[in-house]
Amino acid sequence: MDNSQLVAILGDIIYICLVLIAFWGAFCVVVVWRRVASTRFRNEQQQIEFLDQVDAQLARGDYQSIEQLCEGDARAIPQLVHLAVVNRRLEPGKIRRVIGDRFQRDILADMEHRLSWVYTVIKAAPMLGLLGTVLGMIGAFGQLATNEKVDPTGLAEDIHVALYTTAFGLAIAIPLVICTASINVRIRKMEDFVGEGLSRFFESFKIALTQPSREA
Repeated sequence: MDNSQLVAILGDIIYICLVLIAFWGAFCVVVVWRRVASTRFRNEQQQIEFLDQVDAQLARGDYQSIEQLCEGDARAIPQLVHLAVVNRRLEPGKIRRVIGDRFQRDILADMEHRLSWVYTVIKAAPMLGLLGTVLGMIGAFGQLATNEKVDPTGLAEDIHVALYTTAFGLAIAIPLVICTASINVRIRKMEDFVGEGLSRFFESFKIALTQPSREA
C-alpha cells in the first residue's frame, strides 16, 4: 500500500467521523432548542395570565387548585410553583432554596449538558479537518520526495483530501457557533422570564402563607 492509498483510506475515515459528529451536534442543538421552547412561556402575556390565575387561587387559599393547574405542565414556572405549593409547610427561605436547586438541576443543567456537547463538536470538527489537511499534505509531499515520476492524479487526490476535510470541518463548526449563540440568547430570556415570574409569585405566596389556613 503506497502513501496515496493510505491517505485516501485515512481521509475516508475522517469524512465519516466528520459526518457523525455533525449529526450529533445538530441533534444536540435541536434537543436544546426544543427544551428551551417547552420550558418557557411563548410570551410574557401568557406568563402574566398564568400568574393571575395563581394569584387568585392563592388569595382564596385554594392550594389544591394550584396543584391541579400546574400538574403535568412542563414549563418552568408551573413546575416551580407546584414545587413551592407542595412544600408550603417549609420555611420561606428553604422553599426558595429548594426551588433554586430544582431550577438549576432539572432545567438549566440538562441544557448546559447538551450545549457542552455542541461546544465539543465545534472544537473537534475543525481539528479533524486540520488532521485531514496534514495527512493530505504528507501524502502529497511524500510523492514529490520520491525519485519516481509523480502521478498528477495521485497528487491531486492527496491535495483534495487536504482541502476538503478542512472545508468540511469549518462548514460544521460555523453553523453550530451561530446556533449556540441563538440558543444562549433564548436561555437568557427564559431565565429572565422565570426570575420575573418567581419574584411575583413569591410576593403573593408570602402573603398567602401569613393568612389563616382555609384548606379543607
